[in-house]
Amino acid sequence: MVNIAIPYDVSTIPIHVEEKNLKAVITAQTEEYVPEAGQEELVRRALANPIGTPRLRELARGKKKITLVTSDHTRAVPSKITLPLLLEEIRSGNPDADVTIFIATGLHRATTEEEQRRMFGDEIVDHEKIVINKAFQDEDFEHVCELPSGAELWVNKTVLHCDLLLCEGFIEPHFFAGFSGGRKSILPGSCNAATVNENHSYKAVASPYAAAGVLEHNPIHEDMVYAARKVNVQFILNVALNAEKKVIAAFSGDLEQAHGEGVAFVRSLAQRPAVQGDIVVTSNGGYPLDQNLYQSPKAASTAEVCCREGGVIIMCCACRDGMGGTNFEKLMLRGTPEEIDSYLSAIPARESIAEQWCAQAYARILKKFKVILVTTYLDHDLVRKANMIPASTPDEALEMAYQMMGGSAEVVVIPDGVSVLAVK
Repeated sequence: MVNIAIPYDVSTIPIHVEEKNLKAVITAQTEEYVPEAGQEELVRRALANPIGTPRLRELARGKKKITLVTSDHTRAVPSKITLPLLLEEIRSGNPDADVTIFIATGLHRATTEEEQRRMFGDEIVDHEKIVINKAFQDEDFEHVCELPSGAELWVNKTVLHCDLLLCEGFIEPHFFAGFSGGRKSILPGSCNAATVNENHSYKAVASPYAAAGVLEHNPIHEDMVYAARKVNVQFILNVALNAEKKVIAAFSGDLEQAHGEGVAFVRSLAQRPAVQGDIVVTSNGGYPLDQNLYQSPKAASTAEVCCREGGVIIMCCACRDGMGGTNFEKLMLRGTPEEIDSYLSAIPARESIAEQWCAQAYARILKKFKVILVTTYLDHDLVRKANMIPASTPDEALEMAYQMMGGSAEVVVIPDGVSVLAVK
C-alpha cells in the first residue's frame, strides 16, 4: 500500500493506493529543485538585474503617481516578501512618489481586509494606499481600444491614470491562458466584466491553442499581451513557487521578456510526460486555489490529459468558499454536461456570461469522464446536481472509482494538478 499526501485546504489529506494499481505519481520537479538563495535574496537579485528594462528605482525617478498591481486572495503570490521589496526599490529612486497598490481581482469578489493582512502584512495594510478592482462598477473604467480579437478593452482608471505602472505575480501553467503571470495582471485582473467575459468567450476557450503551456497562437494570451502593452506596463516582477508556496526563482523587467524567461524556467520544472490511467487523482494544490469549485478546472484539465476516455477523475477540492460564483453555480446546475455545453456554445462572444469558461471546461470533461469530488465544505446534494459524485475522503472516492472501473484499474496520482504541465 502506498500512502500519498494530497494538498487540501491548508494542509494535506492521504490517499492509499495498492502498489499493483498504482501506475504513476506525477509531480513537478519543483519538489526537487534547490534554489540558489533564500526567498528575499532571490527577489532582491531579480530587482537588481532586470531583464530588458532599467532598474525600477531608475524608472521611478521623477514620477508622481505610481500604480503597483498585485494579485487577490485566490492567488499564492508571496506579497509579504515581494511588496516591501518593490516599495523599497521605488522609494530608493523616488521617496516622495504617490504609490497605490491595486488589487487585480478580475471578476472575483473583493479581497477582505483580513485577507489583505494575511497576504500583505499589517504594515502595508495600515500604511499604504490600497484600491481593489470592482469589475461590475462601470464608472471605474475607461475604454482604451479594440483588442486583436475584436473585444473592447476597458481598464480601471487607477491603472490608466498613473506615471508608472508595474505588476507583480507568479507563474504557473494555466488551463487556457497557457501560463499565469505577466500580462494577466491587466487582463483579466484590472479590467471590467465585459472585457473579461469577451476575452474568455466560448470560441476563445475552445481554440486548440487555448491550452496549458501554449502561448503561440493562443487568442486569449494574444489579447492579454496587447492589453498590457496598450496601458503601458513598464515593469513586472514575477516569481516561481514550489509546493510550499515558497519563492524558488524571480524575474523582473520587461512585460514579455521577463515573463518569457520565467515561463521557460517554470516549463523546465513543470512539464512532465502524460501517463494514462483508468483513474486519475488530483487536487488544486490546496489553499488558496481550492477554496472554491470555480478554480478547480485548472487541475481537472491536467487530470483530463492523463485519464483514459470513460475513466474516472477524482478531484480533491475543499471548497471552503463554496461554488465560487453565482453564474458558475447556475451554469453548473443547468442540466447535463451536453446541455450545458450546447447552451454555452450558442452564446456570442460579446454576450459571454461571467464565469462561463469554467463551466465550459467542466462540461467538456464531464462529457468524457466521471468526476468524483472530494470536498469537506460543499453540500453533497449540490455536488450531485452539478453532475459530479461527492465523497468525503480520497480513499472513499477511490473505492467508488474501483467499483466503476474494476478492482484492477490503473491509478495515476497527480498530487498538485495546477503545478504540473502534462504533455502527451
